[in-house]
Amino acid sequence: MREFRTLFGLAAAAALLAGSAQAAPAKSAPWTVRREQVAAEARFLASDALQGRGSATRDEAIAAAYVASQFESLGLTPAPGQAGFFQTAKVIKPRLQGEAKVRIDGVEVAGAQLLIGPMGDVGGKAVVFAADDVMTMPAADVVISTSKASPLVVGQTAMSKQVKLLILKESFLTKGLYAAQGGTDMASYLEGQPQGVRTAVATLPAEAFERLAAHPGASVELKLPPMTQETATTTNVIGYLKGRDPKAGTLLISAHLDHLGVRPNGTIMHGANDDASGVVAVIELARAFTGGKPPKRSILFIGYGSEEIGKYGSTWFAAHPAVPLADIVANIEFEMIGQQDPKLPKGALFLTGSERSTLWAALKAHGAPVTADSDPAQHYFERSDNWPLAQAGVVAHTIAGWTTTPTYHQASDTFESLDLPFMTGAIQSMVAPLRWLADSDFRPVWAAGGRPPP
Repeated sequence: MREFRTLFGLAAAAALLAGSAQAAPAKSAPWTVRREQVAAEARFLASDALQGRGSATRDEAIAAAYVASQFESLGLTPAPGQAGFFQTAKVIKPRLQGEAKVRIDGVEVAGAQLLIGPMGDVGGKAVVFAADDVMTMPAADVVISTSKASPLVVGQTAMSKQVKLLILKESFLTKGLYAAQGGTDMASYLEGQPQGVRTAVATLPAEAFERLAAHPGASVELKLPPMTQETATTTNVIGYLKGRDPKAGTLLISAHLDHLGVRPNGTIMHGANDDASGVVAVIELARAFTGGKPPKRSILFIGYGSEEIGKYGSTWFAAHPAVPLADIVANIEFEMIGQQDPKLPKGALFLTGSERSTLWAALKAHGAPVTADSDPAQHYFERSDNWPLAQAGVVAHTIAGWTTTPTYHQASDTFESLDLPFMTGAIQSMVAPLRWLADSDFRPVWAAGGRPPP
C-alpha cells in the first residue's frame, strides 16, 4: 500500500500536465469533450515514461495511479466497501528453463518452436484442418492447420474449441512473433484461480510440417522442460459515482490500462490506440458525468490491468466485484477508439457481439453512432475485457473504432498515430446515449442464445 501512495503522488503531478477538471456547465447545456484534454491524457499514457504499461508491472501501476488521480480530482470516490481506488491481484508467470520438444510418433522433431505455452505437457492424435471457415475446426486434442485463414483467427478459434495443441508451419511471421515476444509466451494465471485450458501453439519447419500434414492420425506430443515461477501484481483502478436512486442499478464503463511493455530488443510498445485511447474515454466520460446533475444510476469507471496476457484484471473484478454483479445493468468497454475502420461510415463505431443483446438497438435509438459487429468471425466479443463480465451474466459489450488497424500490436502504435479528431468525436458521441442509459429505467437483456456460458 505504501508503494501505491507513492505512485499516486507521482501520478497526481502528471495529472496536472493533462489539465485541471473542466468547469461544470449550466445543467441545460450539452457537455463538450475538449480535444486538448483528450490529447494531453493520451500523450502521457502513451509516453516513454510509462514504458508501454506492461501487464502486471510497475508501469501498469503508475498508469492506474494516474487514472486514480484524475478520478479523485473529478470527485469520484472509491467504490462501496473499497478502502481506496485500487484493486490488486497476484499473477503467476511461469518461465521455461530450457527448450520445449515436439515428438511425432515418439521421434523428436528438429527445429520445432513453441510460440504459446500450455500449463503442462500435452498431446494426442493429429487432425488436419484445411478449411478457410475457421468455425468448422474440429475440437480435437491436436490440430495441424493448413488453412489459409489468418493465424491469429485460427489460434483464437483453437482456443474457443479447447484444442490442446495447434501446429502451424514455420514462417517469417511466426519467427518474427517469437523474436518480438522474447521467446515462448508461457501461460500465466491468476493466483487462486483455476488455470483452465490454454491452447499451446507450436511451429514446425516446412518439411516436417508437410510430412505431418500428409499423415493425419499421427501421435503428437509436446514436452516442456522444468519451469520456475515469478509472482507479479496487476492493478485495477476503480472510481465510483453515486447515483440518485440506489435501486436503479449500476452502469459499468471500462477500458484496459496495460499494453505490451518493452520488447527484448528495447523497443517500447506504447499502446496509444490499444488501449490508451479507451482509458482516455473512461476519464473523459467520468468528467462529463461529474460535470452536471448526478445520474439516476450509479456508475463504476474502471481501468483494468493485464488484459493483454489473459484479461486478468477483468476476470479478477468479475470474481470480486465492487458491487453485486446483479446490480450492474450493463458494461461498456472502450477498446481502440483512436483510429476508425475505413469501411465504416464517417464517425461511426461498432459494438462487438451486437446481436447478442438488446443494448445495441437501444444505444443506437438514442443517438449512439454504433454499427453492428463488423466482423463476427474475428470473435472480437470474446477478445476484450467485456468477456469475463459477459460470462458472469452481465450484458457486456465493447465499443471500438477499428480493431485490426495497421498499428495493432506494433511499435508504430504511438501518440502520433492517433486520429485525435475522430477519437474526440467518438467520446463525444457516447456522452448523450450513456447519459440516457444512466438516467433511464431500461435494462438490456440477452437475446436468445446470446449469453455466453460461464
